Amino acid sequence: MGKLIFIGLGLHGCKSISLRGLEEARRADEVYLDAYTSIIPGLRVEELEELLGRGVRTASRKLLEGRETRKLLRSAVEKTVALLVPGDPFVATTHISLALEAVDLGIRVEVIPGASIASAIAGATGLQIYKFGRSVTVTYPEEGFVSEVPYEVVKENLQRGLHTLLYLDVRVDEGRFMSVSEALRLLSEIEERRRDGVFTEDRLVVGVARVGAPDSVVKAGPLKSMIDVDFGGPPHSIVVPGRLHFMEKEALVKLAGAPRSAVEKHGWGTRS
Repeated sequence: MGKLIFIGLGLHGCKSISLRGLEEARRADEVYLDAYTSIIPGLRVEELEELLGRGVRTASRKLLEGRETRKLLRSAVEKTVALLVPGDPFVATTHISLALEAVDLGIRVEVIPGASIASAIAGATGLQIYKFGRSVTVTYPEEGFVSEVPYEVVKENLQRGLHTLLYLDVRVDEGRFMSVSEALRLLSEIEERRRDGVFTEDRLVVGVARVGAPDSVVKAGPLKSMIDVDFGGPPHSIVVPGRLHFMEKEALVKLAGAPRSAVEKHGWGTRS
């Protein structure tokens, strides 16, 4: 009986993979690299193949959620197939769907976790992980339609005093990776229509880029000062803080360069 193993690659390069993940990938009959749902800064396929001591096939959108998916699953019926996933498996719904199809076919599914922006964001920003509410993706407009779901999610989280992690659209097959600036402009356009005070010019936001990489960037400030900041290469994310504890305020000032005047408008808690 075969199996399908989802192996998290972590956040940077090919050496963020766990030792268990490395061992399983080396033992697998076939190894695929997810080149559709996201990217990993510093990852080179040649270096990955050298680390594994074997060839690695690229898994496109067609293979992961298209007409060629059955081809991958048929292999896993009799063989051990490893799918190397940027970040942590199952953060992307694509992988959950694939796992469920595998189970329906009687294929054993295993998951080897890896670091992801969802788990690393607290360490990168100094914000407390248990104070994050629902996360959401800011997507590129489709035929002129701009989704307002991110705006609604942030609004709801702010009403509850919670932080929001905004994933930014990644379309690897198109070579498009949404930047912090692009996302803030889209959200500002929604604010102009809605006028609910969610993404005003003085809204405190945190932009992060390439978390886990040596050249990672974390910068916080009012939206009006952040909208033109160049964060460099992808992937990018945004955090919209809710109420801030005084330690979180200090973290944003010292770790993310936020103006103290901007963070003092938020929060609860004192030093006493």
